Amino acid sequence: MEQIINQRTLIFLLSSIGLITLPHAFHVPVPIISFFFVLLIWRAIGIWRPAYLPNQFLVFLLLLSGIALLVIMHQGVFGRDAGTAIFVTALGLKLLEIKTQRDLYLITYLAFIVAASQFLYVQNILMAGYTLLVCISLLGTLLCINSGSLGNWQSLKVAGKLLAQALPLTIILFIFFPRLEAPHWSFLQEDNKAMTGLSDTLEPGSISQLGLSGERVFRAKFSGAIPPNEQRYWRGPVFSYTDGKKWEQTKNTYFKRYLDKIKFFGDAYQYKILMEPQSKNWVFALEMPAAFEWPLYENGHHQLLTSESPNKRAEYDISSYVNYNTGYITKTELSENLQLPKPPESRVKDLVKQLGGFTEKPETYINHLFLHFRQNKFYYTLMPPLMAENPIETFLFDTRAGFCGHYATAFVYLMRVARIPARVVSGYQGGEYNETGGFIEVRQANAHAWAEVWLSGKGWVRYDPTTAVAPERVEQDVNIEQQIANNVVSFAPVQLDSQTLFLLKRARNLWSSVDYSWQRWIVNYDRQNQASFLSKLGISGFKKMFYWLLGLLAAVIFVFALMLLRKQKTVLDVAQIYYLQACAKLAKLGLIRAENEGANDFLVRVTEQQPQVGLAFTQITRLYVSLRYTKEPAPECLDQLQTAVSGFHPKG
Repeated sequence: MEQIINQRTLIFLLSSIGLITLPHAFHVPVPIISFFFVLLIWRAIGIWRPAYLPNQFLVFLLLLSGIALLVIMHQGVFGRDAGTAIFVTALGLKLLEIKTQRDLYLITYLAFIVAASQFLYVQNILMAGYTLLVCISLLGTLLCINSGSLGNWQSLKVAGKLLAQALPLTIILFIFFPRLEAPHWSFLQEDNKAMTGLSDTLEPGSISQLGLSGERVFRAKFSGAIPPNEQRYWRGPVFSYTDGKKWEQTKNTYFKRYLDKIKFFGDAYQYKILMEPQSKNWVFALEMPAAFEWPLYENGHHQLLTSESPNKRAEYDISSYVNYNTGYITKTELSENLQLPKPPESRVKDLVKQLGGFTEKPETYINHLFLHFRQNKFYYTLMPPLMAENPIETFLFDTRAGFCGHYATAFVYLMRVARIPARVVSGYQGGEYNETGGFIEVRQANAHAWAEVWLSGKGWVRYDPTTAVAPERVEQDVNIEQQIANNVVSFAPVQLDSQTLFLLKRARNLWSSVDYSWQRWIVNYDRQNQASFLSKLGISGFKKMFYWLLGLLAAVIFVFALMLLRKQKTVLDVAQIYYLQACAKLAKLGLIRAENEGANDFLVRVTEQQPQVGLAFTQITRLYVSLRYTKEPAPECLDQLQTAVSGFHPKG
């Protein structure tokens, strides 16, 4: 193992490690990733300037510096981010200790671990392809270490062939090998601090901040009919308590009533919902969810939640009805949903009185209020003016411009002033239908707030006051690109025409469809999905699955064995061709080289039997041996061999 390390191999290795670690720049703290790349560049300089490499004492100081960085940034060694940072730091420090081929092996194996750790952060198809490429590069590095005759490009080709040969076995094992559910290392998980989405409190302007975000929240694939856009209300947290500015959930959120079940009418919608990672354990079901399985459960406000970790993608089967009756209202619900932060202003009472809130039936009062929003120059905008004090009153009587949160909270407030139970519901509305993948994609820009009013004999009934001023917000899907363009046009460096936006949207839909299939069938291929997929092939039960696994593995290995045992035509390099031409000329003199006879042994026999050609053939043999068995032969050797063979004319 104490061999001289080839410079070309070392350059290959360092380049591969740089590519492997590069994506971690988005995950590892800047001081640690900077520390790693300083060490990488330092070691690369040492290839041509070995004297610049640090001595043992300096390496020890660098080790202490790396440990200090880890402790400062993570305060320990537990957790995904801390563990990744440890591996990255260790890999950088190990680069400075390369002295033998054994060190190259250790570094390569450590680099494989760093490459695999990318999937702790990103599991999309782009990262899988990138990781596959860098693993081919690492495997090519191992081939370079073990074979000095292979060039970098040749090593990559051989590595690609090896991985291609392993692909059939990988696919069989992935499909048929029993899926083991990963443990929930909850104490090692980091909080999803950077995730955006709905909050557990609501202020009128909070949802408008999400209106400019194209970040995906979830995708829903229906097994039958798809509800029209105006019926796609994806239920989230419900807010009953308000201090006049902020709306919050009540303490009774997690108490589910069992005395009175929801009555459902009409046909149910069956669908699978694929949630993206988020910070809350909320699952946004189509209003109103009727059937679902563990780990989902329903709270007292008919919101679905999951008992599993929300910071990973998960798929759920849900059944929902758009026609329902929630039943009676409890005393607690009545009190919570009539609560007011303070006595209403006189102008608020006058408005309620004018609209018939104190005398008319609730349905009539609601119709009058919707008509008031339509006829009194209320506007819908993502960028409403600031309303720091008395936001509801300011919105109703002064600005009259706002987003869905302004209309929903003002509507609920006016209902309560009239002593009609009402509450605010947040979630998402609409969603873009992806024709390529056949699913609905909901993004943060679809965030929405609406109201629920309790009516006798009907239960909680949904009312969306936003439709009074902007019905297209509900009847049509949100045009995310246009919405962003309309509200941040002053910040856009380039204005895109409608045709370009259309093409970008088509490309996004195509990519979203590919990503959806990848997430469903690869990333989320768990025990349940495996059983469902194999059952379609007529394979049910562990025994059948095991027999199929063994049978397919045996078949693939048998095919590979036939390919390896089959006598293949020997591929000759240029030096061999020239040398065999010289041997063919000697064969005319009766000097025939045996199949197992080495070049030097054949030279001895030629010199003994035909001394007159020994000198010329010695030159040919020397050049041939140099080209075939020297790690770095002189570039001119091949031309010299060609010239010597061309001028070689032995005579007996």
